[in-house]
Amino acid sequence: MIIKSAEFVTSAVKPSQYPPWNLPEIAFAGRSNVGKSSLINAILNRRHLVKTSSTPGRTQLINFFSINDDMGFVDIPGYGYAKVPASVKKNWGAMIETYLSTRKNLKGVVLILDLRRTPGPEDMTFMDWLSHYNIPFIRVLTKADKLSKAQQVKQQAIIADALHLEKNDLILFSAKSGAGKKPVWDAIEKLTRCIN
Repeated sequence: MIIKSAEFVTSAVKPSQYPPWNLPEIAFAGRSNVGKSSLINAILNRRHLVKTSSTPGRTQLINFFSINDDMGFVDIPGYGYAKVPASVKKNWGAMIETYLSTRKNLKGVVLILDLRRTPGPEDMTFMDWLSHYNIPFIRVLTKADKLSKAQQVKQQAIIADALHLEKNDLILFSAKSGAGKKPVWDAIEKLTRCIN
């Protein structure tokens, strides 16, 4: 994918604030601090389009981006151990569920998992939820550069086993080296061609 333009459009907490466009949308989801913003920036060849932070829970709104004026990327708040009040976290759940279950433009989700960690209960619950609503999703294992090649292969196998998948169903990715960018884009383009 050649990126000609990538622009922030708006932030939203409810449907009336979503962009009124007809562009196919791909949402990006994952635990807090899993490398979601870094992945989006890396595949778009932008350094600071999506704000990155070492503090979990920095993304607290649903953020919409226009890519080449023909696709929407949607950055949704991470789940897990975000350092935010419980009341805020509760509102996030409703906000995210409303977007994912009602947005007609949504073609699929890029689910981001940390290669170094076995998926936990919240990851499993989120995947079950996506399956329940028949929302296709891509599983991307980030932070591959933090492990040696041998460790990458071992962890990929462990995670595949935990998810009852084949290793090839999991895309290894590194925002630092750019490894995995093409497979991620190939999977995204396949989703945007699907008819929901």
